[in-house]
Formats: sequence, structure tokens, C-alpha cells
Amino acid sequence: MKYQISGGQAPLSSSRRKLLRMAAGGAMAASVPGCASPERGPAVPTGQAQRATVLGIPNERFFPASGAEPLEREFFQAFTRLAAAKGLKSPLELPKLEMLAISGGGENGAFGAGLLNGWTEQGTRPEFEVVTGISTGALTAPFAFLGPAYDAKLKSVYTQLEPKNVLIPRFITAAVWDDAMADNAPLYRTISQYLDEQMLAEIARAYDGGRLLLVASTDLDAQVPVIWNIGAIAKSGHPKAADTIRRVLLASAAIPGAFPPTMIDVTLDGKTYQEMHVDGGAFAQTFLYPATLTNNRRKRMQAKLPVLKLDAYIIRNGRLDAEWSNVQRKTLSIAGRAISTMTAAAGYNDVVKIYFSCVRDDVGFHLASMGSDFNTPLPQPFDPPYMKALYDYGYQRGRQGYDWASKPPNL
Repeated sequence: MKYQISGGQAPLSSSRRKLLRMAAGGAMAASVPGCASPERGPAVPTGQAQRATVLGIPNERFFPASGAEPLEREFFQAFTRLAAAKGLKSPLELPKLEMLAISGGGENGAFGAGLLNGWTEQGTRPEFEVVTGISTGALTAPFAFLGPAYDAKLKSVYTQLEPKNVLIPRFITAAVWDDAMADNAPLYRTISQYLDEQMLAEIARAYDGGRLLLVASTDLDAQVPVIWNIGAIAKSGHPKAADTIRRVLLASAAIPGAFPPTMIDVTLDGKTYQEMHVDGGAFAQTFLYPATLTNNRRKRMQAKLPVLKLDAYIIRNGRLDAEWSNVQRKTLSIAGRAISTMTAAAGYNDVVKIYFSCVRDDVGFHLASMGSDFNTPLPQPFDPPYMKALYDYGYQRGRQGYDWASKPPNL
């Protein structure tokens, strides 16, 4: 599809499967007549989403569905600032640039957090010029973007987090009367606690210096991915910038049906509308850049002209091999397993797409994922002992020098 962004996904975590089964059960219950559902503002008119603005900032977000040119300009302008900051005349004079993409995966985000912090301890972790994130990866991305100075806070997020810091379960009747099976207001408070004004100021300074922090959500009305330019929003100084960034991170992690969508007010032609945003994982569990972003790069390569030297690191917060399960002969178990199987298959194909995009564009490809040797059970979503064990697992592999894969498995 023309609006597809390169991405990747592994088999769903036990937590994500439980949340999807909860959402599937809710969908069935929703067929029962009941009270009115929550109200919402008018949706953006068909085909006009890319013209609507949140804060009035021209480059606050990008719609790959409508072409990659605006995002391509953003990359070029950022790398031009980066070159100027280093006293260079052109981005082509820059040394190799490093990009990091962090996937979704719920509590499995503890793997990526541990891996990054262990990598710091090992001593070879680079400063990334571009960091992207979706879902739990969106929550990790700001810490990864700002580097080792935020390692302690990143560890805190994934080793001190408890279910009560993420969600409040609702009754099954929420499937009929509400917009999700759980309330994620605690997660918004958690995000706000960590993403404070000082952190936003540092993100803004990094953006000024030519680095990009990008997070994706899904516009459910328009059925398109939206890539949010977190650095530009932080730099804007808009009084609603902090709340907008926090709400974007919340939206990126909002599994449809399990968590409420994030309703975002936008303006179009002087009128106010409301967009419904959910988990960026509705499109992909991780993204690097839209496939058409590098058209000009490929033209230069074909003409044997110099291009930027790029390396891409992909952290998959999950396994890349199939996870066996004895599926119960029950409706919700079957439905949940089928959904997770379809998502896993599509996700693996997304990882392959990223790989072949990197090969095509002469970008170094480096992939990390959870191994089958991690077998700590997950008794409940966001279980603290599980997340601490997984953080330690990732940390030890990063500290020992992770053996990054040069291509996806089975290729």
C-alpha cells in the first residue's frame, strides 16, 4: 500500500495477547444493546487530515500516505544543521550517521531498555542522529535519544513500573458503554512524571543541533500512520507542546479496544475537529523511514554521486521466532491466537522490508531481539518481577557486546 511505513513485529507478548483477547471479548459484548458510547468531536473531513494542524507548527507531523517529500525535507534540514554545528559546509561531509528504531512490545520494552543501558556500560554505544519509536518503543525513544545521561531514568521506567502505573481495568460492560476495556490515565501520569520540562528542553536543544526524534501513531479515522516530530514540537515553545508530546506517546501505546484512543484536537481552515489516534502498531511495530524517503538517495547512487553514510539499529522488543502454545478450544482463545499469529506473520515481513530497504539504500542493518533462552513466565501484564528479569537479560547482553544480526532470521 502506498502509505505503508517500513516496520517489523514479532509474536505478541503474553500481555499483549491478553489485552487483545480482552478487546476481542469486548467487541463481541458490544453487539449487545446498551447505553450510548462516549461522545467525540467532529472528525476531520475525508482526505484533509494532512492539512489539519495541532499547534500550528508546519513540521509538527508527517503523513507518509500523502508522500514522503515533507519528511525528506525535514531530514535534509536537520542534517544541514548537524553539519553546520560541526563546522562542515555540507551534510555529505558528515561521518557515518547512526539511526535507532525501537519497536513496540508492552512490558517487553524492558529488553530494549536493558540492552541500551548495557551497551552504554560496554562502551561502544553511539549517539544516534535519528531515533524512532512506536508503542512501548515510543516511551523508550526519548531516553535513548538523550543518551546515557538518562539511563538511570530509563531503567526506573522498566524496573519500577507496576500495572497500577499503566492501567485501571474496567468491567466487561465497558465494551458496550465505553471506549476500551481499561483506562490508561495512570500511564499518562507516568509519562508526565518522567517527560518533564527539563527533558523537553534537552530534546529541543538536540533538535536544534540537527537530530530527530520521531514517534508514530495511527489516525484511526483516516486509517493512516502519522509520524510526529517530537523535537520540533518541543522546540516550538507552544504552551501546549508538553501536553501534546505526552498525549502522542500515550496514543502510540493505545492498543485499540484494550486502551482508550487518544482524542487530539486539530484545526483546519479555522474550524476545530477531533482526530482519533491509537497504537502505531496498527500499522507496524517499528519503523525506520518511509520506503519512498530515499528516492533521491537512490538516484545519486545510480549516478555514482556521493551519499550520506548511514547505519540503522533495530531493537525488537520481542522474539522473532514463533512461540508455541497449546490453544484452548474456546472462542476468545482461538480468536486471540489467530490475531496474534496474523500480526506476527505481518510483523516478520515488516522486518524483512526494513532489511531490504537498507540493502537497497546502502544503509547498514543491525538487528537485536529477545532470544528463546529468556523463559521467565509472565503472570500478568506489566508484572514487575518479569520486567526486572527481562531488563537484566537485555542489560547483560548489551554489556557483554551484543551480537547484532546483519539480516532477519531465515533469510
